Amino acid sequence: MRITSCKRRANQSSVRSVGWLKGRFVAVQRRYAALFAKGEDRRQRILAVAQRLITRNGGRGTTLSQIAREAGVTTAGLLHHFESKDQLLHAVLDARDADDMAHVDMTGDVVEQLERVTDRFERAPDLIGLFTVLLTENLNPDAPLHDRFLSRYQDALTIVAEGIRRGQHAGRYRTDLDPAVKAVEIIAFLYGMETSWLLDPSIPLTDVFRGYASTLARELAPSPR
Repeated sequence: MRITSCKRRANQSSVRSVGWLKGRFVAVQRRYAALFAKGEDRRQRILAVAQRLITRNGGRGTTLSQIAREAGVTTAGLLHHFESKDQLLHAVLDARDADDMAHVDMTGDVVEQLERVTDRFERAPDLIGLFTVLLTENLNPDAPLHDRFLSRYQDALTIVAEGIRRGQHAGRYRTDLDPAVKAVEIIAFLYGMETSWLLDPSIPLTDVFRGYASTLARELAPSPR
């Protein structure tokens, strides 16, 4: 009986120990989750401030200390999330690319997708300004972000050209035009409209896009038999 009693007390002690460890583990998990959420909030705040300042002052005219001060962190705190200015610039461009990918149908009709581009001007005007400012600063092949912008431009050409080819194969578009050449025209229109809108936001953006999309639809339409 004494042995059984000792075993029972030992088991109860073991259960309490396991329960205590589980409780400690849950508490630690919650604490780290709270710290992670706080850190992510701070990171997103830094990104938002960086987007705003870079759009206004350019990448070259914006310092890490300026971004940190407006974000309410120290420069060392900023560098905890972004190890360098180049890394921060890439991060703000990643945000622009993520916004684009979230609102585009990669397999959709080219003309229909073009008509929806104006939504971006209302949804994320700062991202348009950010992209155009940084693009202008990195036209030189030796510029730090030049390769990224060139790669993105080439990817855009490929996506549009593939969309035209799908339309040709499906019989929606005429087959006597070169998709690669037409893609250059379409991307040039988009880049030009972004720059024009930044220069003068009062331009009739929707009407211009609607008119170009209508013209493009007629140009792409197969000839009647």
